[in-house]
Amino acid sequence: AALARVVEGPGHLRGRALTVRPDGSYEGGLGAHPELDRTVAAEAGAFLDAGRTGTVEIGEEGSRCGAPVTVLVETSVPPPRMIVFGAIDFAAALVRVGKFLGHHVTVCDARPVFATRARFPEADEIVVEWPHEYLARTETDARTVLCVLTHDAKFDVPLLRLALRLPVAYVGAMGSRRTHLDRNARLREAGVSDLELARLKSPIGLDLGARTPEETALSIAAEIVADRRGGTGAALTGAHTPIHHDTRPPTGTIGSVA
Repeated sequence: AALARVVEGPGHLRGRALTVRPDGSYEGGLGAHPELDRTVAAEAGAFLDAGRTGTVEIGEEGSRCGAPVTVLVETSVPPPRMIVFGAIDFAAALVRVGKFLGHHVTVCDARPVFATRARFPEADEIVVEWPHEYLARTETDARTVLCVLTHDAKFDVPLLRLALRLPVAYVGAMGSRRTHLDRNARLREAGVSDLELARLKSPIGLDLGARTPEETALSIAAEIVADRRGGTGAALTGAHTPIHHDTRPPTGTIGSVA
């Protein structure tokens, strides 16, 4: 859970707090405008999702209106995991972007000559193991993102057959459209259902026209964020959709916190 507590602001609010659960519901209240509770709960939920602790400044009425209120958000969960399968050049850029987004990043490849600390100095963990075997034994959760860059059927098929059956946040696989069609056919032959295949982001990433490893990593990261936050990936210029999407369920109990 995440505890959101007022540390600076009007005297009648200081020390007030609310607790946000992983499902987005919350308990408690800050004793001001109801919109303040909802806004702080949404902000704290984002901190909880990222496993971060920090401060948020917002107006007393839940927007930029009213006296400024500084809220300290403390979370009790570790950062979300990003597991990058395939120690290729594109993976090094994705590791850097994954760390920038606050993930605990693991690189996994069965080839020890490629999966080295020298090539991936910013990774939290480097694993030399067959990808599907590592995925079967490692811990994942609903915030975990899996990026399959191996681009080789002997790695991709057993790995994706398992990945698409796990309750993780995101599964993406690199490859051309021809590779995508061939891989889907192989996965169906391996017993993967159409419903399971519908979870696969392939070809991985948003259409940014990316060419370099860094641009490709950015397109993958953008898709991960859009998928997690309910974004469309469309340009905001000229659009009439909200800038911030609320993908969480309606809030829960509102009251006081002892």
